Amino acid sequence: MPAVNESAGPLLDVSVIIPTLNAARDLPATLAACAGALEIIVADGGSADGTVATATQSGARVVVAPRGRGIQLHQGALQARGQWLLFLHADTVLSEEWRAAVRAFIARAPSHDRAATFRFALDDPSARARRLERAVAWRVRTLGLAYGDQGLLVHRAFYHGLGGYQTFPLMEDVELVRRIGRRRLSVLPASARTSAERWQRDGWYRRSGRNLGCLTLYFLGVSPRVLAKLYGR
Repeated sequence: MPAVNESAGPLLDVSVIIPTLNAARDLPATLAACAGALEIIVADGGSADGTVATATQSGARVVVAPRGRGIQLHQGALQARGQWLLFLHADTVLSEEWRAAVRAFIARAPSHDRAATFRFALDDPSARARRLERAVAWRVRTLGLAYGDQGLLVHRAFYHGLGGYQTFPLMEDVELVRRIGRRRLSVLPASARTSAERWQRDGWYRRSGRNLGCLTLYFLGVSPRVLAKLYGR
């Protein structure tokens, strides 16, 4: 387990669950930021790089699962010991404030029947990144649609009562937060900083447009498996 800073306080009763697939480059920073959690579970979908070794050397527990983010997340949840589950992408780094924000959320009643996410942030200094962050904040505030790259904190009983993540190859995050509902989803005063590489590589407008297009098709009833082929996953 990554070392816990003294300022982090006692361990949180939180199992961090991270789905991975060839994530050795980004994983160390993600794991280091999770110090203070009860445990970190890396649900690996068959990585061919050093992901599993990196996770093991960092003290995380590795769970081998069939490839697919939804099923990897759910397999990790089934193995978790904590009363609270924090689902996090492998290229997402939580800000230092996450521990205090999670403690405050857990202490509030009736938080056991609620879920929480973090503010979306990108590791890019450009104005385009800031505009995208504001757009995501509006989407979450207005529609209650928080994607997986913002993290998701939920009590294990609530998670399993909802039926957990579905074995979708895409839209597994949207499907779950829709079941949670906007009124039961809070945004914590801490950020989840995600790699901007996908937007830099594909183009800011093109990538965002493709994401919006896939979301629209999903709401129109297109199968996540069909969307995954269109999306290129």
